[in-house]
Amino acid sequence: MSTLVRAAVLINYFEVAEHLHLDPAPLLEEVGLDRPVLADPEHRISLTAAIRLLEESARLTDCATFGLRMAETRQLAEFGAISLLLTHQHTLRDALHAMMLYQHVLNDSLAIHIENAGKMVVLREEVVTEAAHMSRQATELAIGVLFRLCATLLGPHWHPHSIGFTHAAPDNLQVHRRIFRCPLDFGAEFNGIVCLAADVDRPNPLADPQMARFAERFVASLPGVNKPSMLLDVRKAIYLALPMGRATIELVAYELEMNVRTVQRRLEETGHTFSDLVNDVRRELVQRYMENPRYPLSRIAELLGYSALSSFTRWFSSQFGTPPATWRATRTTEMAGEDSSSTMHSGD
Repeated sequence: MSTLVRAAVLINYFEVAEHLHLDPAPLLEEVGLDRPVLADPEHRISLTAAIRLLEESARLTDCATFGLRMAETRQLAEFGAISLLLTHQHTLRDALHAMMLYQHVLNDSLAIHIENAGKMVVLREEVVTEAAHMSRQATELAIGVLFRLCATLLGPHWHPHSIGFTHAAPDNLQVHRRIFRCPLDFGAEFNGIVCLAADVDRPNPLADPQMARFAERFVASLPGVNKPSMLLDVRKAIYLALPMGRATIELVAYELEMNVRTVQRRLEETGHTFSDLVNDVRRELVQRYMENPRYPLSRIAELLGYSALSSFTRWFSSQFGTPPATWRATRTTEMAGEDSSSTMHSGD
């Protein structure tokens, strides 16, 4: 399954590359992209290619904040046709729901969930990739863009409680602190933003119901070539629900506003079952979690829906041919070797 995204996701790429003295031409050729294609924000490009471009750019410039720097200057207008719809929603919560409804118009790879937690709201966001390992740059770009959207709609009323990333902190937090201006939680259990429910539900003074209706009709009339994929929608729902211990077909069907039998039938038409997809997502997430040293194996088991570490160990061994503790130790050694090799190469 190849996920396509709007070229607009890379709209600030060349500015950041130039600032960091990176010649992007060889990288673009390597990942199968070119500058004229990226010049059209509505052109659809491979998500895998975009992620490789970001990760390699960060590596070659030794800049762990490459993706986040791209988010720093993002404007709402760069959301394209849906920007007018978002601007005129009654509240930030309404704008986020509209964004989720028309996600296929923006970026099929993003999974967003609004979790109510008393006086707080957790805005969970995941980049659902086609590779198992973390896409640090794409994740920070996505969280940064979501942060900018909230700041644009709320203005001076935007005061997030914290920003969470599942990956480890970089050596230097200067860029993160400059952009987010709130507590940062690295090695967290989710990627996203924690904020006050009162802020999410604060009336938008710029909202115009008539303009919102006009914008919704316009967005709904856009060509249907990028209608959401049922298979991808289920995968995204599982990505968000699994760490919360709620990855059941009943919950996913509810989130997709369908009944369980319809979800089963639609998946069968694609040659998949719900349990197969849960297992696929588990395989992808477990490798991300295992690469984060802050996660003990017992917590990884919980995040993947296992109440007992022994059950998780049996599942992991059946999937990867080795117990999780052995896999992690081997991977840690390999990564240390890669870091050492990279350091020696950069010093030549």
